[in-house]
Amino acid sequence: MGDNLNALARSRIPRFSLKKESSNPTATAPHPYNDSGAMYEQMKLVSDADQTSGDIRSPDVYIVTSGGVRIPAHASVLASVSPVLENILDRPRKYRRSEKIIPILGVPCDAVSAFVRFLYSSRCTDEEMEAYGIHLLALSHVYLVPQLKQRCTKGLADRLTNDNVVDVLQLARLCDAPDLYIKCMRLISNHFKTVEKTEGWKFLEDHDPHLELEILQFMEESESRKKQTRRRREERCLYLQLSEAMECLEHICTEGCTSVGPYDLEPTAKKGPCGKFATCHGLQMLIKHFATCKKRVNGGCSRCKRMWQLLRLHSSICEHTDLCRVPLCRQFKLKAQHEKKGEDSRWKLLVRKVVSANAMSSLSLPKRKREEEPKQTLDHGHGIRSFTL
Repeated sequence: MGDNLNALARSRIPRFSLKKESSNPTATAPHPYNDSGAMYEQMKLVSDADQTSGDIRSPDVYIVTSGGVRIPAHASVLASVSPVLENILDRPRKYRRSEKIIPILGVPCDAVSAFVRFLYSSRCTDEEMEAYGIHLLALSHVYLVPQLKQRCTKGLADRLTNDNVVDVLQLARLCDAPDLYIKCMRLISNHFKTVEKTEGWKFLEDHDPHLELEILQFMEESESRKKQTRRRREERCLYLQLSEAMECLEHICTEGCTSVGPYDLEPTAKKGPCGKFATCHGLQMLIKHFATCKKRVNGGCSRCKRMWQLLRLHSSICEHTDLCRVPLCRQFKLKAQHEKKGEDSRWKLLVRKVVSANAMSSLSLPKRKREEEPKQTLDHGHGIRSFTL
């Protein structure tokens, strides 16, 4: 298992490497009882079962670090928390009377001590996370301790900076921490100009071109998603504007607004602007132009073409053709029925999008207004489909 940690250590850049403190794991260690408390407080920790029964057992296994320090522990506790440690403890020993030793190499002694403390208490202090977060993540991955891995993933994500994000990304990739990996990728993507000036990025360019390619591909995909989101937002805004224009067109043709209304209703000088006057005013200006333009018959005026399209769009979505007071609604509907086979698929898509936008906007209205609007539309009888300016 120490070989696995050494492999992880070799893959790190120097500033965040899981370094060995000594090349000789069997170096003479100081006597455990000479240490001043923190390193060997595990001797006082026992499992819940032992605490309940009052039976405080002596350590039956020792964890040896790279510096040769021996940390006493209980095999039952280690096996209950980590399946990897359980497999190591179940291996047959060469001599029956030899003591059980588990070497954890490739990380600082204090990081191993913090790891053992977590196995006993399921707690990790902020100071330990600050100092040994990357080492604890590697240990939690190698020895399959998911609670510690989750704690390290969150702790390292909260401590990401432009300077360490590349190093943490490499570790997250090797330790199979997808949440931390994505957060690192997003930070690099959002602050790439700053990150590419760091030592971590320069090291990455020289030693890990595959990860560099992954980062660049992620940035390209992220930018593509942003562009697609912006395009969809603009399209949605356009469909909402068209839906609002359809409502204003019906409002002008049935009730009238400030300057344009149906011919059979007397204009009122005191009538104020409607709630959607920005759209309604533009549509009134377009109707005025449409009524007086001499080019509309020949199709030479772009503003008139826009008005024709709005009238056609209204006819395509109108469900009350016989009662509708919008000009040419019935004519466009009959024409569409005759030309149904050759109808433009793009026009059908536009109609569906506008209807969908209209439905979404109506759902956002209060319930009372949703119930009143259909009644207002149906209360008008047959009338001459024309405007008064």
